[in-house]
Amino acid sequence: MPAKTVEFYFDFGSPAAWLAHTQMAVIARDTGATVVYRSMLLGGVFQSTGNRPPISVPLKGSYLFTDLSRFARRYGVPLVMNPAFPINTITLMRIDVGLERTADPRLAAYRDAMFRAIWVDQKNLNDPATVAQVLTAGGFDPQQMLALASDPAVKEDLRARTQAAVDRGIFGAPTFFVGDAMFWGQDRLDFVREALQA
Repeated sequence: MPAKTVEFYFDFGSPAAWLAHTQMAVIARDTGATVVYRSMLLGGVFQSTGNRPPISVPLKGSYLFTDLSRFARRYGVPLVMNPAFPINTITLMRIDVGLERTADPRLAAYRDAMFRAIWVDQKNLNDPATVAQVLTAGGFDPQQMLALASDPAVKEDLRARTQAAVDRGIFGAPTFFVGDAMFWGQDRLDFVREALQA
């Protein structure tokens, strides 16, 4: 990897990953770094590592969203708790992998649309009809995207990417790597920036 590269491991279902996503272009601009998005299935990471979502601990879950809202205000970006949370993102993440595998030029737009649908527009992406509506609004053919998500090679690729993330020491999202240095949580972006500027 080039010296100035930050790898960003994410899942659309993480509000902290949404906040990190909003800052990736800023970090790239300020540091000259290349941002490499790494898809993984957060549920699979939790299952493999024994970690669990903060929302499953009531006091921690309610505090976490208060804290994330502070960062959203600092960044000047929207963040709205989705009443359908948690979102089962397996189909969304498979589509992401499929678009990346085919070098689809709309991949960045897809990522932005999925993050915004969940964390700005409060769309219930547990509902297939709503997923289809969001895809259509983003300029994607829902049937084509669902076929991509059903491709056995895409399914295996997402599974392998998730396992590779776990093998690398990842236990949650977002996680960043600058070289071999790992940083977990969007609240560690200052450290990411420092590592890129070192």
